[in-house]
Amino acid sequence: MNGNYTFTILKPDAVKSSYTGGILHMISEAGFWIAGMKMVRLSQVQAAFFYQVHEGRPFYDSLVEFMASGPILVAVLEKENAVEDFRKLIGNTDPSKADEGTIRKRYAQSIQMNAVHGSDSDENAKREAGFFFSQEECFDKSGKFLEL
Repeated sequence: MNGNYTFTILKPDAVKSSYTGGILHMISEAGFWIAGMKMVRLSQVQAAFFYQVHEGRPFYDSLVEFMASGPILVAVLEKENAVEDFRKLIGNTDPSKADEGTIRKRYAQSIQMNAVHGSDSDENAKREAGFFFSQEECFDKSGKFLEL
């Protein structure tokens, strides 16, 4: 994966509220190709491992509990300049500060229940995608397997 891929999670609040269709529509309209996608449910242990970078921070325990509270939709997205463009599309973590037309402005409920996660770097996109997907589960537009 290079600068043309990013990773996203549609969080439990978005899935429970049936916002997945609207969010996926916004992603598609912004020019992203969905290279891989699936619905999963994290255990507490899996959520703790995925978010271990935040361990010790005040929000860590509630984040782990929240992310294990229901199904999530995970996806690998392809587009030139994917990480930066997707971060613009999702908007500020705090939905009250998010720009109009962003996913979080439209669908987020709070800073924690902010509908969607987006990788913040190419390195994290690769690491995060590899947590959920094997190489045989993601394809570029030409149908070739992605190297996760």
